[in-house]
Amino acid sequence: MIIYQAADSDLITIAQKTRLAASSLAVLSSEVKIRAIEAIAIALESAKDEILQANITDCEAAATEGIAKPLYKRLQLDEHKLRDAIAGVRDVGKLADPVGAVQIHREIDTNLILKRITCPLGVLGVIFEARPEAAIQIATLAIKSGNGVILKGGKEAIRSCEAIVKAIKQGLSQTAVNPDAVQLLTTREETLELLKLDKYVDLIIPRGSNSFVRFVQENTRIPVLGHADGICHLYVDKAADIAKAVTITIDSKTQYPAACNAIETLLVHSDIATTFLPKVADALQKVNVELRGDESSREILPNIEPATEEDWETEYSDLILSIKIVDSLGDAIAHINDYGSRHTEAIITEDVEAAETFLALVNAAGVYHNCSTRFADGFRYGFGAEVGISTQQMPPRGPVGLEGLVTYKYQMIGDGHVVTTYTGKNAKSFTHRDLL
Repeated sequence: MIIYQAADSDLITIAQKTRLAASSLAVLSSEVKIRAIEAIAIALESAKDEILQANITDCEAAATEGIAKPLYKRLQLDEHKLRDAIAGVRDVGKLADPVGAVQIHREIDTNLILKRITCPLGVLGVIFEARPEAAIQIATLAIKSGNGVILKGGKEAIRSCEAIVKAIKQGLSQTAVNPDAVQLLTTREETLELLKLDKYVDLIIPRGSNSFVRFVQENTRIPVLGHADGICHLYVDKAADIAKAVTITIDSKTQYPAACNAIETLLVHSDIATTFLPKVADALQKVNVELRGDESSREILPNIEPATEEDWETEYSDLILSIKIVDSLGDAIAHINDYGSRHTEAIITEDVEAAETFLALVNAAGVYHNCSTRFADGFRYGFGAEVGISTQQMPPRGPVGLEGLVTYKYQMIGDGHVVTTYTGKNAKSFTHRDLL
């Protein structure tokens, strides 16, 4: 049910300040925004000790409260993660400005010119769980794309997010960008209020559980961009290179099992199952991955737990992997399209035709051949960072970087032109000549 009640007046004031700051930010030059982003990076470096200490406090409190292991892994922000996040800030600064790009430049008639030009969305509302470095990525992308942003981190990361946003605002205060362009909310009640701010917020980006994303979608009039589950698959085809398949399976599952692009189900062609499964199972079990299998895979690996229907529908975000043997490429594609969350899917094969069929027929934001699903990431794609990953059918899709945070407007410039000239018995024709 959509929430229609008026939002809290304090939050309305925050949103108004953010929109006002965003309006000023939208017209700033690329050079000014680049300087602002570098100021953010410098401020974060200066506040490193404060941020890391805040995260330690968050982690200790979360452990005491019994936080789930996958969430705890996402919550942890060590020196290396922070260093990489700051490097991502600078990478975003180097990217081309997405604002002001002329997509269409067309003569409608003599001295009547149409342009379609990219422009900021306005104000973003981003709600995320656990991962505090997301605040760094999102705020930087917002500044670069000329948008204001209202951040709402999970309660488990409150101290980390406060330290991060404090540093970001300090950095912006030394530049032409109004620090009010970046705001942080800290309570669950404010999340509910944020969803009512359709007058001030132009896009909501939720990053969390399936149930949470659905809640957001059902309780706001504001457009919502995001993904819920990350149920990703790796299909090992009958023409797979076994050694390559083992290496990619290990990386796709264990490099960071709490990530939404880690695989949850391994599909194996029946022709190579007896050769491949013992090898991959041995490698996975050496790194403490719990295996669950269908009846056919358990004939080869009798010591693993049985997989149920629920396993094919579960995002473990942990060191658990379900295995299913399939008889054909078509069966693998059908399973993925039935159970996948349209996030990231991969095939391991040396058969180019099989790979092309897989890439064409699997319905997902990312479809990969002979590489790990863990590459599904804005930073790894060269976007500098991402605000999230979208699994919706309409664009933007996949890791959403700068291009997903701008829209466009049509500008028309004439010289006394009126539509009457182009209608009726003696109607003048349009030239419709592209000038780009």
